[in-house]
Amino acid sequence: MTENICLKLFTSFFKIGAFTFGGGWAMISIIEKEIVDKNGWIEREEFLDLLAVAQSLPGILAVNIAVAVGDKLKGMKGAVAAALGTILPSFMIILAIAIFLTPDLIKNNETLSAIFKGIRPAVVALIIAPVISSAKSAGIGWKTFMIPVSVAVLIWTGLPYISNPILYIILGGAFGYLWLRHHRATLRNLEEKQRKEDETEL
Repeated sequence: MTENICLKLFTSFFKIGAFTFGGGWAMISIIEKEIVDKNGWIEREEFLDLLAVAQSLPGILAVNIAVAVGDKLKGMKGAVAAALGTILPSFMIILAIAIFLTPDLIKNNETLSAIFKGIRPAVVALIIAPVISSAKSAGIGWKTFMIPVSVAVLIWTGLPYISNPILYIILGGAFGYLWLRHHRATLRNLEEKQRKEDETEL
């Protein structure tokens, strides 16, 4: 049974790695459909949390997600199987390109140039799709819409310090922790108030 799950992890992430262009964020929508919708390995909300953690950690986004999913399902064996499935397609394709294709050949060959130009719009769509689905899963509405937009603009400016994504990851985590403490304190106050009211009635 373990071997079957490991093989399934390997083939699923191998397929994702083989047929996705554009890097980590372009792979997110395909990973989500594969591990959430098709196989049901994790819930959508858990996937969103996993995505935030994977983005915050060093390393390749898709590999981080693959390792986390594999580890949850089958421990170390699952993590290794999922990671290999994600890495091998890119390694094999880059190795083939390094052996058989050169930048000059790609640039001067009209067919290859046309293929890569045609891929670019699809890559943009693959990047936008997970942004929209992640926003929906995170419950971002009109009241909170300006938060990610403002952060994106600040990062885009390229200004020193304020354009560093790590800054906003730290700030987001800090504000999330403060909100949780406030929420728990509010709940405790409500419970205490309800308890006193019940004692008064008795």
